[in-house]
Parts: sequence; structure tokens; C-alpha cells
Amino acid sequence: MAEYSAARSVLVTGGNRGIGLAIARAFAEQGDKVAVTYRSGEPPAVPVKGEGSFLAVRCDITVPEDVERAFQEVAQAHGPVEVLVANAGITRDTLVLRMSDEDFDAVVDTNLKGSFRVARLAAKGMLRMRRGRIIFISSVVGLSGSAGQVNYAASKAGLVGMARSLARELGSRSITANVVAPGFVDTEMTAVLTEERRAQIVSQVPLGRYASVDEVAGVVKFLASPDAAYINGAVIPVDGGLGMGH
Repeated sequence: MAEYSAARSVLVTGGNRGIGLAIARAFAEQGDKVAVTYRSGEPPAVPVKGEGSFLAVRCDITVPEDVERAFQEVAQAHGPVEVLVANAGITRDTLVLRMSDEDFDAVVDTNLKGSFRVARLAAKGMLRMRRGRIIFISSVVGLSGSAGQVNYAASKAGLVGMARSLARELGSRSITANVVAPGFVDTEMTAVLTEERRAQIVSQVPLGRYASVDEVAGVVKFLASPDAAYINGAVIPVDGGLGMGH
């Protein structure tokens, strides 16, 4: 089992709010050196314990030059990325007959190709170190599908194939690649839903509630821990049982 330093260099894309910010906080609070990317809306201050640190880097993951620059900034401040959490994503929901090529391309370019861009750069440094963790944030929708989300579901399903291919390609160098697939999570995005819609959603979840962002972050932190060193190519649902069978 590969050994990890007490304070690793961790990069979380889309870490300025919601699930991404909760993941960044979880790593920072255990003393890791955490960097987050954001396209707009700089993240709030993050509490840091021990020798940990926190860095916010403006980066549009659909722009290759931005990604290159962000990795250089992170490496200069914290060292090569040892843990990558590819979380950044967007939605452009509409029924398939109304979905434009632009709607489809924008979501896939951010959610899937953006994840590829950051994983490729992270893998380069991890291969030199002969260790690393790559964790993709997918969705229950990527496994079960959802009306009006052909683009989003396709992008999130693609992360599973990407992770499993990387798991086979990089595993011999003690680099793991896994997927976390959240269900409905209590975030700013879901807070704007009507009470009727929230009740309808909760009725589909066996546990009868939304997940908290901290519950998703806890699973991500576990996958990056020494205890998860032999988990590779896995898809871990954090969905209250919503996606069982998928």
C-alpha cells in the first residue's frame, strides 16, 4: 500500500460552493493543502487546521490554457497534485427535441471533457510520484437516466468509463480512479425548488430525505484515505437508495 504524506496536495474543481466546497473543507480540516478551481464567485474562507492550507484558483476547465495555468499555480504553492477531485459541472436541462447542439456540447465539454483535461494533467504528476487518487463526481442520473437531462446524464455516465479506463491504465503505479455518484443533495441549487417538487423528489428516495453535502464529502475523503487504497474503478452511490439496481 502506497504511503501518503500527512499534508497532501489536493485539488477540487468547482470548489466554490455546494458539494465541491464541502469536499474542499473536509480535506482542509484534516490538514491537507487544498486548492479549488472556480470560474466565477470566489469561494468563502475555509477553516484550516494543523499544517493545511487553502488556495482558490480562477479556472475555466473548458479552456486548456486555464487548466495548464491552474496546475502550475497549485504545484508552485502546494506541490504536485496527489489527490484530484473532478467536481466542476453544469446543467442545461430541456427535453431532447428542444435541446440544441450548443446545449449538449456545453454540458459535455464541461462535465466530461473538463474532467478529462484535469485528470490528464494530474496523472502526469502522479505517475512521476508513483501514487495518487483521482475521484470523479458523477450523479445517480448518469446511471439511471433522467427525462430532460440527456446531455447531463451522458456526461455523468461517461465519467464511469473514464474512471475505469484510468483505473486499468494507472493502477500499476499505485494510482486509483473512482467515482462518487450522489443523488439529491441539499444545496443552493435544490433550495430554490418548490416545496411540492421537493416532496416529490424525497418520495422517490428510500431514506426519505436529501443528502447533506458533508455526507458526500465524507465518502470522497474516505476514497482518498489509506483505508481505500485497494478500491479502484468503483462507483460509490451516495443517493439514499434512489439508484438501487443501476
